[in-house]
Amino acid sequence: MSNDRLAALSAAGVSIWLDDLSRERLNSGNLAGLIRDRHVVGVTTNPTIFAGALADGAAYDDQVRELAARGADVDTAIREITVADVQQACDVFSGTWENTNGVDGRVSLEVDPGLAHDTEQTVAQAQDLWKSVDRPNLLVKIPATEAGLPAITRATAEGISVNVTLIFSVERYKAVMDAYLTGLEQAVGNGQELSRIHSVGSFFVSRVDSEVDKRLEATGGDEAMGLRGKAAIANSRLAYAAYRAAFSGARWDALKAKGANAQRPLWASTGVKNPDYPDTLYVSELVVDNTVNTMPEKTLEAFADHGEVTGDKVTDTAGAAQQVFTDLEGVGIDLDEVYRVLESEGVDKFAKSWTELQDTVRQQLEATK
Repeated sequence: MSNDRLAALSAAGVSIWLDDLSRERLNSGNLAGLIRDRHVVGVTTNPTIFAGALADGAAYDDQVRELAARGADVDTAIREITVADVQQACDVFSGTWENTNGVDGRVSLEVDPGLAHDTEQTVAQAQDLWKSVDRPNLLVKIPATEAGLPAITRATAEGISVNVTLIFSVERYKAVMDAYLTGLEQAVGNGQELSRIHSVGSFFVSRVDSEVDKRLEATGGDEAMGLRGKAAIANSRLAYAAYRAAFSGARWDALKAKGANAQRPLWASTGVKNPDYPDTLYVSELVVDNTVNTMPEKTLEAFADHGEVTGDKVTDTAGAAQQVFTDLEGVGIDLDEVYRVLESEGVDKFAKSWTELQDTVRQQLEATK
């Protein structure tokens, strides 16, 4: 049965994507049920998700045994396992992809996080994933590091649809959007059909509050403590204003006339980490048309139970959001340092998760001997 609260969120222009994927979820029909009953129109994955899926379920046993029998190494096994899951998920979402003209029905698969500072290898792996999955509704995830920016351009220029991940600051987001636009311009010269290229920019939310709140609590005082829980929403609202500016004007109009699609903002890391905050905070306060909110299932179900849609909460809020940043700087919060820490930690966490995924697969391969 369709959920009214999630239906309202979808009707407000927010594409609901699930931040999770497993073969058990696919084989059991759970994902198809979420599409039917929870208005889910996309899925994102990362190494942490795959590591958890492999460690907790028996659904991979047959494939692991087959891989071990032919002597596949760990990296080959990871590639074949993850590609198989993503292909199946893409097929489950094929109807959504067709019904939305390719806007939704998307499944994301990430390049090796260890390549985050290597442009050439990131591009090479993006090309390989695009060919291996061989589904038009794939999004290849590329991190928004400095080395990732030219990789975004080159992948886009080759017709690869990209989910740009680990965006924390508005300035880096502007660079990401410029990289995408440059890629579209190069795609024209390469003879690519622009209407087939889609992209999202994954702007991380809750981690900003976690890092800023920690610093506010260390600062102490009523003024600083009164700013807790405000940075992430303000940051995201400023990002949306930057998005509207980037996808307007002569440069964008020329590409749009050739069939180009705007790179939609995707609110990522929307599970609330501080139990003192409402558990739907990063969904209800970021409702605005033509965006994506990718949620862990716990957040999705919380919104289905008690989330509220009270109209557009983002458009024309940049002034108030900027005041939050002015106030944060006034109590000594170095926001540039916050973003540097978050990007470094983000890359490190995904790289650690990749190592855990390798360890999990290695153990499972060895267990079959």
